[in-house]
Amino acid sequence: MRYLPGEPQQGFNHQHRIADYEARNFLFNVKEGVATVTLNRPDRKNPLTFDSYAELRELFRAMATAEDAHAIVITGAGDNFCSGGDVHDIIGPLTKLDMPGLLAFTRMTGDVVKAMRACPQPIIAAVDGVCAGAGAILAMAADIRMGTARSKTAFLFTRVGLAGCDMGACALLPRLIGQGRASELLYTGRSLGGEEAERWGFFNRLCAPADLLTEALAFASDLARGPTFAHGMTKKMLQQEWNMGVDEAIEAEAQSQAICMMTNDFHRAYHAFVGKQKPTFEGN
Repeated sequence: MRYLPGEPQQGFNHQHRIADYEARNFLFNVKEGVATVTLNRPDRKNPLTFDSYAELRELFRAMATAEDAHAIVITGAGDNFCSGGDVHDIIGPLTKLDMPGLLAFTRMTGDVVKAMRACPQPIIAAVDGVCAGAGAILAMAADIRMGTARSKTAFLFTRVGLAGCDMGACALLPRLIGQGRASELLYTGRSLGGEEAERWGFFNRLCAPADLLTEALAFASDLARGPTFAHGMTKKMLQQEWNMGVDEAIEAEAQSQAICMMTNDFHRAYHAFVGKQKPTFEGN
């Protein structure tokens, strides 16, 4: 079953099983509340195509009403995360498009980031090896990034004659690592090694390559077992408060927390604490 953007929904709160989604351009599975997206062209370091861009946008939009996925891991097959847009399948054809066609493409790729930031599930990027161009953007758009010492992250748009302002990089990257460091990466397109990426705050932690996916899935599983409605509210506030002043942010958080206090999970946590037990959250 495929869920398309703009597809009619039956009722305002219509939900579906995202595990039924039939991926066409990458590997996809859902297990115990964790959805895993695996870019799967390891022979070419997992590049993106027009179709995979569009399907990632489709999938992350569908996550907004998924009832069976509470956290997401995105990773790459083999020893690399993603080498960016495929030179033959994307870069070459782009040189032949007119301005309306180019703008349609750049808006579509930006919509992938919008969908990632808008879906309620926390997204963990498990990054090994090459993480370049649009691949670096996918990692940047995640909520948590786990890397390896051998990973190389490069926002290399200037290396191909393009601006560093791609898919929200000039807005998101400075918030992760600071304006000066983001400026350096976006102007030069140089590779950021794994240890430097952790020092700069791009990676939350470094893992051994053999343990990377296991640790990312374990982290996602912990989140999936938590108060998932509240996690979704946290993600929404992290996103929305970028455009707020402090007073507006405090008021927005007051309203959000009051909503969370109406959930059954909040009451479950209280009764578990009183009973000296560990709470079991159900996301409602």
